[in-house]
Amino acid sequence: MPLYNYDQYIKKFESLSSLVKKRKKQFDGFVKFLKSKTEYFIAPASTIYHLNIEHGLLYHSVGVTETLLKIKNALAPELEDESCVICGLFHDAGKAGLPGAPLYIKTKKAYEINKNLVEMQVAIRSLFLVSKYIDLSADEAQAITYHDGQYIPQGKDVAHRETPLLTILHFADFYTAHIIEQDMPVIHHPPFNF
Repeated sequence: MPLYNYDQYIKKFESLSSLVKKRKKQFDGFVKFLKSKTEYFIAPASTIYHLNIEHGLLYHSVGVTETLLKIKNALAPELEDESCVICGLFHDAGKAGLPGAPLYIKTKKAYEINKNLVEMQVAIRSLFLVSKYIDLSADEAQAITYHDGQYIPQGKDVAHRETPLLTILHFADFYTAHIIEQDMPVIHHPPFNF
């Protein structure tokens, strides 16, 4: 797994935040809420899968946003950076839990799911939290809600009707979690000659 530095990722978060212009006040209000009322900047990204370490959610969210912007620039330059930053940074905001009720509880050995939290799929909780502070477009709402794609049953609801934003957010999330965060080597095979 690559090495992570909290201060470096906070700087990356702030740099990405500077790409938000039109909804800056809303964005800043949401960040203030996350810092003061949730564990967004402390929580792991998962309990057993990727970045199940302190600050893992921050590292994952920044990584997904950086990957998302690279894909956007290559394949969908018509998408706004602001939309990509909001969706990338906050697609998993639900993993922070709710005020006073974190999703992940640290035990002596690992992290566990908080059984006292109102049950809600992470993406739905993310949409619930983000939409209280930031006016989202329909594309952004779809991207946050269905970013897990076909890996969850709800992904079938939008199968073959995904917007470009959802498609690249899903791929950025998958690639970041499964390749970058797992520190997978990129294998180049020689050409196959007949």
